[in-house]
Amino acid sequence: MTEKYIIDAYAWIEYLVGSDAGTKVKHFMEEENNEIYTSAVTLAEVISKTARQKRNVETAYDILTSNSNIIDINDQLSKETGILHAKMRKTKKDFGLADAYVLATAIKTNAKIITGDPHFKGIKEAIII
Repeated sequence: MTEKYIIDAYAWIEYLVGSDAGTKVKHFMEEENNEIYTSAVTLAEVISKTARQKRNVETAYDILTSNSNIIDINDQLSKETGILHAKMRKTKKDFGLADAYVLATAIKTNAKIITGDPHFKGIKEAIII
């Protein structure tokens, strides 16, 4: 059975630096029937963090794009994300818009989110690494 996973920025950064949490991400990526996805917003987050750390942006970009399917942003997903973001902010005051894009994408694609971000604690679509 095919399982779908969306890797968020937190998890990708851990993967890129080779941490213990990153090793957990790698296991999801290596499972034969798993489909791996990344939101275009997450791609931007990871590239920004990589550039700020003065690490190789091209290498990070190549790793994300060759190991996952990038899910583009469109007007309908943006609308759903905005509604979801407003709802999430009622209980998690600092729930970010990028996190809302990841969650909306997970809901739309029936995928689980691989993350270590504490904002996703208690969210059924999230697997905390």
